[in-house]
Amino acid sequence: MLPTKTPLFQLISARMGWLSQRQGILNQNIANADTPDYRPRDLRADDFERLAAGALGRPSGIPVDRTHDAHLGGAPVVRVGLTGQAHDSAFEVAPDGNEVILEEQMAKSAQTALDHQLASNLYRKYVGMVRIALGTQS
Repeated sequence: MLPTKTPLFQLISARMGWLSQRQGILNQNIANADTPDYRPRDLRADDFERLAAGALGRPSGIPVDRTHDAHLGGAPVVRVGLTGQAHDSAFEVAPDGNEVILEEQMAKSAQTALDHQLASNLYRKYVGMVRIALGTQS
């Protein structure tokens, strides 16, 4: 198998592509901070459940093994008052209808830059491991 066809390499590449696209969208939000009626946009993040369910062609679901009858069956815990829905309304709207909050966009941009740096470090370490395995470290 080619090193570029491994699931780890494909995940890192996909993550870096997603982060690059997100950074572009966040930059557009910042650039349009003074545009009337502009609504900030963002990319939807992939969730861990979808990745664990077989994003790379693996069998879906992670089975829970109960070795004793007294063990919990893995039923979801219900917490009253908590929902999984995101809040869609803007925190602050300018008089001209603009909903961009610069501090929020800058924080998202900084987090995206850190995530991209992490992904590129993982990529570099992975390539280094492949080089060591092939015997070409230079």
